Amino acid sequence: MKVRVSPYNHDWPTLFEAEAEKISSIFKEQLITIHHIGSTSVAGLQAKPIIDMMPVLKNITAADRLAFRMKKLGYEALGEYGLPGRRYFRKGKEKRTHHVHMYDLSSQEEIYRHVAVRDYLRAHQEEAEAYGKLKQKLSKAHHDDMEAYINGKDQFVKDLESKAMEWRLKYKLLQ
Repeated sequence: MKVRVSPYNHDWPTLFEAEAEKISSIFKEQLITIHHIGSTSVAGLQAKPIIDMMPVLKNITAADRLAFRMKKLGYEALGEYGLPGRRYFRKGKEKRTHHVHMYDLSSQEEIYRHVAVRDYLRAHQEEAEAYGKLKQKLSKAHHDDMEAYINGKDQFVKDLESKAMEWRLKYKLLQ
């Protein structure tokens, strides 16, 4: 898969909402909420033009039971895909449009981490700009090598997650 990083697209929140409605209609009473996560959820941030979504379910077994309905929406079910407790779905083969990372309430740490990073980037424009510049640089250097692109971001993302978690903890303590 080619690595393509795009300038922020103001349609991304609308694309998230439209897909969230479809997913909500599948999981109904099992669904607690759906978060828009990842770079497309941060206004102004350059991103791969793939909407990352994180539905939170009452019980993760609903994702397994209803995977056939996600398939009808064009999603490929990939199970945990390396992260215990998660159910991962992707839409579009070579031209992906959405990634869905489903968790249930037993995965609070993963849910918290994703939301903390999103909120931290929204609140810290300079960090979002630095992240966008890194992604742009890596996409040019590794446009045909997704693994090299991801590896190039690895330390930055780990540091970002650490800062975001610390920031959220302080923020929660001050409220």
